[in-house]
Amino acid sequence: MARRRKPISLPAPFLRRLSVLEDVLEARSGYPFTLPWLSAEFELEFETPVTILVGENGAGKSTLIEAVASLSGYDESGGGKGYRAVDHSGAKDRSGAELADALRAGWLPKVTDGWFFRSESFFSVARYLDEAGSPSADFLSMSHGEGFLRFFEERLSRQGIYFMDEPESALSPRRQLELLRILNRISESEVSQIVMATHSPILMALPGATLLEVTKSGFAPVDLMQTRHFRLYQDFTVDPDAFIAEALADETDSQF
Repeated sequence: MARRRKPISLPAPFLRRLSVLEDVLEARSGYPFTLPWLSAEFELEFETPVTILVGENGAGKSTLIEAVASLSGYDESGGGKGYRAVDHSGAKDRSGAELADALRAGWLPKVTDGWFFRSESFFSVARYLDEAGSPSADFLSMSHGEGFLRFFEERLSRQGIYFMDEPESALSPRRQLELLRILNRISESEVSQIVMATHSPILMALPGATLLEVTKSGFAPVDLMQTRHFRLYQDFTVDPDAFIAEALADETDSQF
């Protein structure tokens, strides 16, 4: 039987810094080593228990999450340490996990117990847990959103580091508020660390979290109300009819 690790008394964040191994970066080519923000000068500091990455699709948020999770010992498909719920032998695309080879992590202390949550592979991981006979699994017997939330309630109650890629994908706005409350308990207790990529303004609004916008230029702190996600939703709620009319007109114009 595996020995239970003793809780760490130091507060999160445990992962403090990411930097680049310049010689490895120079020797590699192709995606993900061609991301515009990735250079020999790249460095990312983690200063709060929860760090939230925002930005458009293709900016590299999920790629970085995959890389840091891999660097911490997790499979690119998600899950816990040592899980391999998805067969990658037939994969043709290049995973962001390859980027881990070019990154150096600074820990204080090194706490890598936890979980890597990927919404797109959640059911593969849940099925793996069922087949492995996990006594607390059975996440597939409920709705998509309920399964997500029960999973978060159970797994995030333990001290560790958690990587989350778009956890809002199966959650209604009300369910997102439930996840927000879970994240807030983690942030206030400082017992665990969360590194999350999201498109949800509700989750971005987590008090005390570090909100970083990912662009071609790099990673920069951003205020919630300055994010494109928040402004888009704000424009919609102020005047839904005008917003939709303008959006549809833009689509029509783009076809000619």
